[in-house]
Amino acid sequence: MEVWRAPYLDVRLLVTYQSSHNYQSTRIHLNSQLGSRSFRLGLSNCRRSSLKSPMAGTAVVKGKGEVSVFDSEEELAVSLAKYTADLSNQICNERDSFTVVLSGGSLMKSLRKMLEPPLIDSVDWAKWRVFWVDERVVAKNHPDSNYLLAYTEFLSKVPIPAENVYAIDDALSAEGAADSYEAIIKHLVTTKVIDHSQTSGLPKFDLILLGMGPDGHVASLFPGHPLVQETNKWIAFIRDSPKPPPERITFTFPVINSAANIALVVAGLGKANAVSSALGHSDDPDILPVQLVAPEGELHWFLDKGAASKL
Repeated sequence: MEVWRAPYLDVRLLVTYQSSHNYQSTRIHLNSQLGSRSFRLGLSNCRRSSLKSPMAGTAVVKGKGEVSVFDSEEELAVSLAKYTADLSNQICNERDSFTVVLSGGSLMKSLRKMLEPPLIDSVDWAKWRVFWVDERVVAKNHPDSNYLLAYTEFLSKVPIPAENVYAIDDALSAEGAADSYEAIIKHLVTTKVIDHSQTSGLPKFDLILLGMGPDGHVASLFPGHPLVQETNKWIAFIRDSPKPPPERITFTFPVINSAANIALVVAGLGKANAVSSALGHSDDPDILPVQLVAPEGELHWFLDKGAASKL
């Protein structure tokens, strides 16, 4: 795959579509400080999936990561599954664990294509180690639990050993659950189950699958909340979440940004404003949490047409 690498930070990405059944090319229009340019990406330039490959306009924007825009959420899900399976196979061929961090919300629905052949049979599930980037401090069988969502939609359908799934201790308070989860992760870094950043010494998860809310929040890091600025703790607790339930635990940005790979998965027209602020031009002086996602490793945006509609 060939991608265009933007030499300027002031870049806008606009993808025009044709329906997937008669796809010919994708036009990328770039507005930079030197004026406007546009060109076409032929079929060989676009990321493909072997599973009835969806076509995506893909570009690498300096300081923003790799951005792929899909004609539908269905095509996004196919590509996300292929991306995740390929990364899993690559890392499992190199070592004994693949550390994956899940989010709640619609992210779990977007992983559904991993449950279908041939991908479900190609993954070495026994090597997966599963964590959560944030969790609501509720019982595991509570409807608000991210664990319950992941178990119902995904974990119950793949043969990941139960001991490789690291949920929070739901018997503890928010503060206790955060401290306990941080202690578990520190132990797994010490025992080399989780890799660590050579730069910061923080945990370096192989893949964080990150969703985003319409307000631009990621994990349980909300616009204007003090936890967005937290730099000392690996795992923080929150008792006043602006989105219910109020008590949660969350990875902090230093840990999120130490990841080897982050897939930022965003679908739906309701999230288009936040995507535009993160990837396009914004006159809003307030920085959204999603704009602070800047991993040491690779960042790949997976957008559907609705989410990308205001770029």
